[in-house]
Amino acid sequence: MKIETKCLHSGYEPKNGEPRQLPVYQSTTFKYDTSDEMGKLFDLEANGYFYTRLQNPTNDAVAAKIADLEGGVAGMLTSSGQAANFFALFNICEAGSHIVASSSIYGGTFNLLGVTMKKMGIECTFVDQNLPEEELAKAFKPNTRAVFGETITNPTVSVLDIEKFARLAHSHGVPLIVDNTFATPINCQPIKWGADIVTHSTTKYMDGHAIGVGGAIVDSGNFDWLAHADKYPGLTTPDDSYHGIVYAEKFGKLGYITKATSQLMRDLGSIQSPQNAFYLMNGLESLHVRMQRHCENALAIAKFLKSNDKVAWVDYPNLEGDKYYDLAQKYLPNGSCGVLAFGLKGGREQSIKFMDSLKLAAIATHVADAKTCLLHPASHTHRQMTEEQLIEAGVAPDLIRLSVGLENVDDLIDDLKQAFDKV
Repeated sequence: MKIETKCLHSGYEPKNGEPRQLPVYQSTTFKYDTSDEMGKLFDLEANGYFYTRLQNPTNDAVAAKIADLEGGVAGMLTSSGQAANFFALFNICEAGSHIVASSSIYGGTFNLLGVTMKKMGIECTFVDQNLPEEELAKAFKPNTRAVFGETITNPTVSVLDIEKFARLAHSHGVPLIVDNTFATPINCQPIKWGADIVTHSTTKYMDGHAIGVGGAIVDSGNFDWLAHADKYPGLTTPDDSYHGIVYAEKFGKLGYITKATSQLMRDLGSIQSPQNAFYLMNGLESLHVRMQRHCENALAIAKFLKSNDKVAWVDYPNLEGDKYYDLAQKYLPNGSCGVLAFGLKGGREQSIKFMDSLKLAAIATHVADAKTCLLHPASHTHRQMTEEQLIEAGVAPDLIRLSVGLENVDDLIDDLKQAFDKV
């Protein structure tokens, strides 16, 4: 099936007489007739459901759809995009491990890697993703266990050279993890370019309507954990909490997701609620249609801003002349996303005054949903970062992140015009 058809039909295939739409299995527990049947589930000797913290039929159907859209072998849902990134990394890292990550990633993820995981004994080196390979290679250490980046960075809308980072990761015997939230699998499938694991904040375009917080992890099944067994003991040595199971041996290509589900979700419990998964399933059905409109509107807005004499700069990868235009043509030829970044002449104060003058576009922490919204990262999402960290991440003090929605683009431009008249 083509990806548009997968949005509608993958993940859930009702049998004769069953509901056409995915049911919400709003239950914490599942009944079994014998103790032996339940015991096999706890030993990972049988497939089934016994407690929603680990697995739920609604969640599994949605995860299967997302995995199919990304071209992976297996997927799982989490309670948020932050939980997805944490689980994706912690599944293969432990105290003493090291991560190489782009410095341009979302501020919350930057804090996760640079502050919280550091307290757990996991070190991270942040790098300028635009450096040549020979310079980036210097960031790797003997204890490096993963490389992390975003297809389109939040909020600087930089495009990751996925093939370059995949070569670097694989040459050092570690997987590449790519957060594909902004592009979605509609506009880019990182696995096709060498990524091993893909994460999402499903809260954004996948949900599409700012209804439910959630995250997802998809494994390509391509990374050979056993070939690098010394680096990944959690996957290649016996797990005493499951009677000595070796995940990479027993479950093969499904080992990574099985471990993340049966071990991390068991112990940390960041499950997505079945109700939110149901909302997500409905959002996914229109993802291919919405992304096209988001991209069309955003490109029109980017061109309008570029021509406005009160605007100092505009970053949007599909805008001709943008510094990431060539990479966007390679990885995102059908459009990138509905998010763009720009700054006003006059700096930070003018940017804030402009935002406060808008009437249709809302100032909101959210991004990537049906309604247009915007924020000032230096004052909001990246507020905890120092000036040095902001510069390292490429977040200018005047940067406005504009998430272009599905409204009529002329109405959006009119709103921008009246706000410009007030600065």
